[in-house]
Amino acid sequence: QLQASGGGLVQAGGSLRLSCAASGRTFSTSAMGWFRQAPGKERDLVAGINWSGVTTYYADSVKGRFTISRDNAKNTVYLQMNSLRPEDTAVYYCAHGSGYRYTSSYDYDYWGQGTQVTVSS
Repeated sequence: QLQASGGGLVQAGGSLRLSCAASGRTFSTSAMGWFRQAPGKERDLVAGINWSGVTTYYADSVKGRFTISRDNAKNTVYLQMNSLRPEDTAVYYCAHGSGYRYTSSYDYDYWGQGTQVTVSS
């Protein structure tokens, strides 16, 4: 089970930190990721991280602004979002990796409930 939190309303240029608490025995050995879905659009992979937290992936649209990290002792994955833009407005979902890969949408096998992020201009 994945429980995301930390969303909210923020002005453009602001920051938010999303958290995702995971339950289950496979968290510390699985890749994790964050997706987002804007109204009328597909759900897209935003960032991914390998099981140890050493290597990461970012979509071009968020590179340099978002940072994914994880704390395996707390079974939690984070998404630090800086320099937010109105186009970042979406429901954000954390996702569990099905294996060691984390750079494609096909690398994930289940998602938690989302948390709404709204960026005003």
